[in-house]
Amino acid sequence: MHSFGHSLVKPCTILIGPIRIIVVLLTVGLTWILAGVMLGTQTGFPRIQQLLGGPDMSTTVDPRPRRYKCGLHQPCPEKHFAFRITSGAANVIGPKICLEDQMLMSSIRNNVGRGLNVALVNGVNGELIEAKSFDMWDGDVSNLLSFLRPIHEGTLVLIASYDDPATKMNEDARKMLAELGSASIKDVGFRDSWVFVGAKGIQDKSPFEQLIKNNKNSNKYEGWPEAVELEGCIPQRTLDAD
Repeated sequence: MHSFGHSLVKPCTILIGPIRIIVVLLTVGLTWILAGVMLGTQTGFPRIQQLLGGPDMSTTVDPRPRRYKCGLHQPCPEKHFAFRITSGAANVIGPKICLEDQMLMSSIRNNVGRGLNVALVNGVNGELIEAKSFDMWDGDVSNLLSFLRPIHEGTLVLIASYDDPATKMNEDARKMLAELGSASIKDVGFRDSWVFVGAKGIQDKSPFEQLIKNNKNSNKYEGWPEAVELEGCIPQRTLDAD
């Protein structure tokens, strides 16, 4: 009887070990799945499916929106330059001028300043010719005129305001900017937010311009309107264009 009783206990001991292991594995697996669902990752289930030889349930769709040059929402057609211009925000955050995914002017590049920030670009190949800022609060407007007068036909002119774009503005400067295609320059005033893309020799007014007036009743910042942003595709100038 003693040996018979011992033989009955032994098989039970052998079975309990594997059962415990299975229970532990199932508990861990279910906990993994539950944690994945609660955290929103849902990584547990697809992984278990793969381990068990089931179909891969993971998604292959990239949730991030596709990025185009200068952060545009869609690509520009051939023979066009992608651009994005953002004016400064009050007198705190500097402006940005981007062309063909190249940041021409920004605070990071340390080449922006109070007033008007102007980038001259070759209208044929999109290469930067020169970038400079002009203080329109207590600077000399003649510096802006001297900068713009000698530019060649077809040169692109990209401008972003910062802080105050107009205190030192005179009629000569407004006339010159109007000849580059600006329709709003006559209205640009103290602490307005203004961005503009024009060109030397343009035949009509530029479609690339935005102006937000300084108005104490609608200003986003104390004493300044909100920053203004403009993006689009500039037609590339052909070599045989006159």
